[in-house]
Amino acid sequence: MVDYDEFGLLAENAAEYGIEWSGPPTVRRESVALPSGLRLSALVWGTAEPELVLVHGGAQNAHTWDTVALALGRPLLAVDLPGHGHSDHRPAHDYGPVSMAGDLAVAVEALAPSAQAVVGMSLGGLTAICLAADHGHLVPRLGIVDVTPGTDHKKAEPIIAFIDGPEHFDSFEAILERTMKHNPTRSESSLRRGVLHNAHESEEGRWTWNYDRIRDWKDGGGAEIAFDGLWDKVSGVSAPTALWQGGAWSVIDDADVAEWMRRLPGTVHVVVDGAGHSIQGDRPLELVALIEDLLARPVAG
Repeated sequence: MVDYDEFGLLAENAAEYGIEWSGPPTVRRESVALPSGLRLSALVWGTAEPELVLVHGGAQNAHTWDTVALALGRPLLAVDLPGHGHSDHRPAHDYGPVSMAGDLAVAVEALAPSAQAVVGMSLGGLTAICLAADHGHLVPRLGIVDVTPGTDHKKAEPIIAFIDGPEHFDSFEAILERTMKHNPTRSESSLRRGVLHNAHESEEGRWTWNYDRIRDWKDGGGAEIAFDGLWDKVSGVSAPTALWQGGAWSVIDDADVAEWMRRLPGTVHVVVDGAGHSIQGDRPLELVALIEDLLARPVAG
């Protein structure tokens, strides 16, 4: 049995990245009831009204932002998307950004109605785009981490190859070994934390991921993730926006950036050297600086 304390790993996060540690931060888990009857879970950092909302990528969870949250030191909300982390799985396995944005809006209204920015990565980034287009009052500023509606299966192949793997592992060491193989730029300690937050051990001693598996969505009769119409959602965003792209490797290409800038010409586009698709994992302190820059941008009205 591998010991797991959900908030007991934060000191390790801070030490790895040289973040000042004066004791455990104030962070708690909250749950919000959705109109569907399901529940959405989230982490609330700090005691003041959240200033920021963070939305993770597919097959991740709210803890992907732990290092960023520690370094920012701001009150914020980190959401578990439907089917991820501690949030309920959808019975129909439908995880399209448009429909998830509706659930995200409920959570933001309940837990962070005065947030000054929403930052989303990958699938969470596409969901944040839909939130900004359809619920603009909740998104005064928008930050997108390494995704556009032009991201497709071919561009995301390294991620899909990792996610579309075995359903069960005989030991923690086995699931960690596979995670390390597919994330060569990350430290073993950071990946170990990630697996502990994103997987669980069964009574039989085998390990499996917590998220509703993407392979099952495609092969098990569930709904495909629908990206139709998402470029139009980009055109519908009115908030000051930043698009942050991994410099080491990315699921965005030059044509995607050009199309984004055509539709949302005021966007600040930054390529983060040394980062892959998961900028928050590869270069969290650089991302913190970019988020602070976004929060400093003026908003209309």
